[in-house]
Order: sequence, then structure tokens, then C-alpha cells
Amino acid sequence: MICFINSKKLKASPMSILPRSPLPLLDNDVLRTFVAIAETGNFSTAAEAVFRTPSAVSMQIKKLEEQLKTTLFLRDARSVSLTQHGEVLLSYARRMLALSNEAVSRFILPELAGVVRLGAPDDIAERLLPKLLKDFSESFPGIMVDVTVDQSLLLRRRIEEQRLDLTLINCASRPFPTGGEVIHTEKLVWAGARCGNAHLRDPLPVSVWEDGCVWRQDALLQLDRHKRPYRVAYASAHTMAQRAAVVSDLAIAPFPRSYVTGDMQILGPKEGLPELMNFDIRLLTSAQLSTPAKAVAEGIRAAFGTLDAAAA
Repeated sequence: MICFINSKKLKASPMSILPRSPLPLLDNDVLRTFVAIAETGNFSTAAEAVFRTPSAVSMQIKKLEEQLKTTLFLRDARSVSLTQHGEVLLSYARRMLALSNEAVSRFILPELAGVVRLGAPDDIAERLLPKLLKDFSESFPGIMVDVTVDQSLLLRRRIEEQRLDLTLINCASRPFPTGGEVIHTEKLVWAGARCGNAHLRDPLPVSVWEDGCVWRQDALLQLDRHKRPYRVAYASAHTMAQRAAVVSDLAIAPFPRSYVTGDMQILGPKEGLPELMNFDIRLLTSAQLSTPAKAVAEGIRAAFGTLDAAAA
């Protein structure tokens, strides 16, 4: 038996697959809170970052999850982590916030656009610049910052040759070098592996930077003055390699106090090691700074001011 099917009855109406009401719009303020939680892994820390109470932040995320009809975070007693859907939303949220910032700055800050050439030593480029530049790009998306990482001595030369607009350098607090603005001062300390014994060896194995580094200069000078035999067991121009040597207990190294993490310990006179100097981080600028370069300089000053306030 042959059956004939009416194809008109099976064909769905185009209107039947459309939503009955417009899709909800995502709120940028809520997305900013969502991104803050994703990046910090903590509701309370994120609340501080977006200047809201933890309860307000929780309410924002609850409404966002209801709006999207999905769970965005997995919560436990100590931290939160993104679900698979949360990871998808994070990519969209970052792009939407960046586009919003770019659009707003186009009208409010049209003169703050262009390329700024910034220099920094390796340790600052690793420890401080990523967050500083991330925060800056969110406020001034029209400014592109090109970073050059090199030794402080060579960065100073690049400024003199007008190959950089501004640069950060490490230098001894005394005698005071000419030029530049002190934006941060920190104590240099000996760092060794936690529960390590590299500092007990004779000669003392040290990990230092290349010639021209003020940390190397002071560390070796103080060891010579105190007649402590040593050998340069690890030499590198990169702080990540320096850290690896210390944490592996291959050597000890002169580090800024703030650079000593939980897998290290600070060593001093009790371990037979001499005191080290204070050092400055200075900001050098070219003679004629553009408006975007001035904005970057102000951003750097503000970031180090926040760092000093947190350490106080």
C-alpha cells in the first residue's frame, strides 16, 4: 500500500523556532564581577576588586546564572572554580568588556591613543608588569604598550638614544645616580631554598645576574668584604632561572624581599651572610613625552604606590 504524506503539514513554521521574547541582555557590571571572581578564585577578594559587598557579588552571580539557566562556578569551602559553561562565558565576558572600554574611550579619551615604548628589567617584567599593563589596558584601551626587557644599564642607554619613551631601572640607593624618579625602594636579601643547605657549603654557591647588575655587584662586594669564599654556581639574566636555582637548593641569590616566596627562606647574619643594600626602582623618561606616554607613567606611579601601601 502506498501512503502519501502531506509535506506542508510536516514543514515547521519559521516562527515556531524563534524565541517568544527577545534574549536577555548581559550587564557589563555583572560581567566585570564574574571576571573578577574567575581571576581571583574567591568571592570576597573579587568583591573588594569591584567595590561591592560579598553578599552583593553573590546576588549578582545568582541572577546571572538564572539568566543564562546554567551553573557558572563550582564552590567549595576554600575557593571557587569555573564550570565548563563558566569558561565559555569568561571568554565572551573579557571580549565584551574590552570592546565596551574601547568604545567608551573613543569618545571620552580620544587623545589617549597611540604606541608607547616601555623598558623594564627582567625581574620587574616578570613580577609586576603583567598585572600593571593588564589594568592599564582596561582603563586606556587605545594605548598600545610595547615592552623591551633588558639590563638596567642598557635600558638607560636606550632612553638616551631615544629608542624608548620611558623605562624602569634598578639602581643602588646610594650614591644617588643622576636623573630619574624614585618610585619604589626595597631591601635586598639573601634567598635560599626552604629547609635547604646551600648556604652551608664552602665555597658558597651563589646565583647572580650578568655583569652590570647592581644586585650582583653589591652581593659579591659584601661577600668579599666579609671574606666569605664563594663561587658563581649559576649565572643567568632571567629571574625565572634564578628562582629555579634557589628553589632547587643549587645556590643562594640576592633577591628583593618581596620576591621571596613560600618555597624560599631569607638568610642573614645568623647564617653567616652579610647584610645587603636597599635599592631603588627608578622611572626614566625621554625629554618630550607624548600624552599617552604620560598616562603610562602615571599608571606606573599609581601601581607602585598601591604596592607600597599594601606592604606598609
